Order: sequence, then structure tokens, then C-alpha cells
Amino acid sequence: MSVNITLLVVMGALFAIGIYLLLERSLTRVLLGLILLTNGANVLLLSTGGFAGKAPLYNENISASEYSDALPQALILTSIVISFAVTAFMLGLIYRSWLLVRRDEVQDDLEDRRVATQSSFDEEDDADVPAETTEFTSPEESEERPGSRTVQDTQHTGSEEIR
Repeated sequence: MSVNITLLVVMGALFAIGIYLLLERSLTRVLLGLILLTNGANVLLLSTGGFAGKAPLYNENISASEYSDALPQALILTSIVISFAVTAFMLGLIYRSWLLVRRDEVQDDLEDRRVATQSSFDEEDDADVPAETTEFTSPEESEERPGSRTVQDTQHTGSEEIR
């Protein structure tokens, strides 16, 4: 299977422009970026299917190598359905945003700005943890401490315990 260079260039351009538009603050541009990304993914799936072949319907006279793979086609259809649902959801968000504030841009929240200026050090997560965190003592330490029992100290012979 050889790769079509034109599909690769188109796919790369769709991904690049889609990611650039996703990073914008305007919801309409985010929507256009999502649409371009899903189209780039569809071209990627299309290129994985290889060359066009016979329809994937069984016939005794056709060898297995002449059939086209139906999996990339099914994945493209699934991708189209998912991208349609995401597009409809984003259109609903854009419409609601336009009704509420008559603006298409997402603004920074005051709490987001406050959190962005905070130090990233968290006392609970970033504190130094000792290398040994077990509560149990090693066998060497238990022999050193007087009054501690070892396995040999607590052997049962008959009904009495030997110490």
C-alpha cells in the first residue's frame, strides 16, 4: 500500500488550521476548528483504507486481496456522526452565548485570573516524603531492639510456648 501525498498534505493542513482555530477565544472559530479537525481525521481514516477495491461483498470468483477494507469506511461514518453531534452542541452553546451577552468571545473569569497568579506549590501534594514509608520494622531492626519478638521466639511445641 502506497501513501497518497496529496491526502497527507491536505490532512496536515486541516489539522494545523483546525488546531490554530481551536486556540482562539471566539466560539465560532472554535467551531470551525472542530469541523476542520474532524475533516482531517476523516481524511486520515480514508488514507488508511488504501486503494479502492471491489465492494466487500463475498463472491467465489474474487480473491481476498482484491476486496476493499470496510473498517475505515465504518470508522469514517462514525466520525461523521460524532462530529455532527459535537457541531450541533457547539452551535447551541454559541446561540446561548449570543442570547445572554451578545458576544461570541469567551472571557476570563476573575477566579481564573486569581488562580493563575497563585503559586503552584501545594503543601499537601508537594511536601517531602520520606523514602521509607512503611510502619513495619525490618528484621534487622527488630533484632536490635530488646523485648521484641522474632519468628523463632514464638514456636509452639505441644501446648506451651517457648520464649
